[in-house]
Amino acid sequence: MRNFTNQEVLNWEAFLRIKEKESKDSRLTHFYEAGTYHGETKLKDIEFVALDFETTGLDADQNSIISIGLVPFTLKRIALRNAKHWFVTPEDKLQEDSIIIHGITHSDLKGAPDLLRILEQLLDELAGKIVVVHYRRIERDFFDTALRTLINEGIAFPVVDTMQLEAQILQAKPKSFLDWFKPKQHESIRLGGSRLRYNLPTYPPHDALTDAIATAELLQAQVFHHFSPDTPIKKLWV
Repeated sequence: MRNFTNQEVLNWEAFLRIKEKESKDSRLTHFYEAGTYHGETKLKDIEFVALDFETTGLDADQNSIISIGLVPFTLKRIALRNAKHWFVTPEDKLQEDSIIIHGITHSDLKGAPDLLRILEQLLDELAGKIVVVHYRRIERDFFDTALRTLINEGIAFPVVDTMQLEAQILQAKPKSFLDWFKPKQHESIRLGGSRLRYNLPTYPPHDALTDAIATAELLQAQVFHHFSPDTPIKKLWV
């Protein structure tokens, strides 16, 4: 097991207690009240939830969420029967280039609720668990920005970012003498490219629920190959 540690460790337990007292929205207060794990809690003792958003673009200030997928899991199993998926009415307009990427059309979103309508259910699914994402700038930034618009209050919570973990793993990979003379190759840390290194199956990309399941499987593989079930969560969360 190599030492991939998060250098900026925040006391998330204490931080969420502060957020609980400061929050003015009852849904967020309930979410923060559930708290989180102590930083020394072992990965094998944690209930995770993989979360994925599909969005109308990559700028949280200009674009919005159109699809949400999540699945609870532990290091040993993924609870597919408890997986959830929603289409969400966007705050901005669907763009042709984003439709090409995620395949979500106007007909898919017809009658879809806005984020506010499903917010309580979504927060209940996340409360008390450790959220796992692949590139936190999407899920955490878009969620925070959306809530600031909808309820005038943002949201903060710890995440395990499998993309960041994979970048750290690749950076720490030892080089042989011959490697120094080979042309430098940039290995992909996108979700599909990361999964290939662990011989995980290829799934169609850009579906929120499928990507959530893929992210859960990726973290299980990363822990198995590079960490330990006894690793404390504070080594992974950000």
